[in-house]
Amino acid sequence: MTRLTTTTLAAVTAAALALPAAAQNFDLQSAYGLRVPGSGPGAGMWAERVERATGGEISFTVHGAGDIVPPLEVFGAVSSGAIPFGYDWAGYWGNQIPVAALLGGMPWGPEPELYTAWLYNGGGLDLMRRIMADYNVHVIPCQMVLQEAAGWFNREINTVEDLRGLNMRFAGLGAEVMARLGVNTQLIPAGEIYVSLERGRIDATEFSSPTLDVGLGFQNVAQYYYFPGWHQPSSVNSIIVHMPVWEAFSEDQQTIMEDACKANILEITAEQVHSQIDALEVIEEAGVEIRMLPDEVMSALRVATDEVMAERSAADPLFAEVYESLSSYIERTSRWYTLQVLPR
Repeated sequence: MTRLTTTTLAAVTAAALALPAAAQNFDLQSAYGLRVPGSGPGAGMWAERVERATGGEISFTVHGAGDIVPPLEVFGAVSSGAIPFGYDWAGYWGNQIPVAALLGGMPWGPEPELYTAWLYNGGGLDLMRRIMADYNVHVIPCQMVLQEAAGWFNREINTVEDLRGLNMRFAGLGAEVMARLGVNTQLIPAGEIYVSLERGRIDATEFSSPTLDVGLGFQNVAQYYYFPGWHQPSSVNSIIVHMPVWEAFSEDQQTIMEDACKANILEITAEQVHSQIDALEVIEEAGVEIRMLPDEVMSALRVATDEVMAERSAADPLFAEVYESLSSYIERTSRWYTLQVLPR
């Protein structure tokens, strides 16, 4: 038998190591339609970044809402391993994981940049990942959504009494707050809201910021657009990965995926800020009145929010831990914002 020399063996080994790893393609389902403005493109943008950075070693088949599982079941499918990757809003997980509603968006909570700072520097991401690990899910924040509007209505809101009896699409903790003021809330996926409002199944809806809302056409089926978005001053969409799939990637591959999400956050945030005024002008041109919620209504919403937060915290130690972490971070960092207020 021919024996390999040391030099030959080294050459063979080096050549083998130089061979590209077998390309892998993964299914990734978004909770949003891929053409839904704002949130829709995020999954595809991330997938393209990862594929480019890995030289095609990792690629994705990106599916829109409902392609594999219903849009509100993406988290459960990733948790079970039915699909390896998802793109989702944490608030949609609230029925399974009560604290997820808080991670999805805190009423009267932080602005987007402050929420981002809490995630990456204030311990927020560590908390989020510790919680999600119990469900076999690794989470990567991948889009910060700007301040939302209070919602679209087909009646004027002048007093708290005007809210009573409204059938309204509402998501997250804000829905629980609105229910205390007599609103009948229901969670409807993004792609079904327009038809529900048009056909009178609901009287009002919230969804997101003007850029995202106008892309769904709400200006064509509502008379009033109210601000501010008290219920969700910021929120986060995330890539979620079935944990065994995540753990099978190399450290370099994991870093690429993390960095691709940070790039998503930067690009989508800049685009959202840039496009809000254009969206507001389109809304006004459609004949919609843009208004602010009256002080009386805002005060009632704040009182109801404090009640919900206190009760949730008392019932769930994990909710209390995250709420305390985020609240303390807001309180500590608010001094910086106070010092930077400019006269207008």
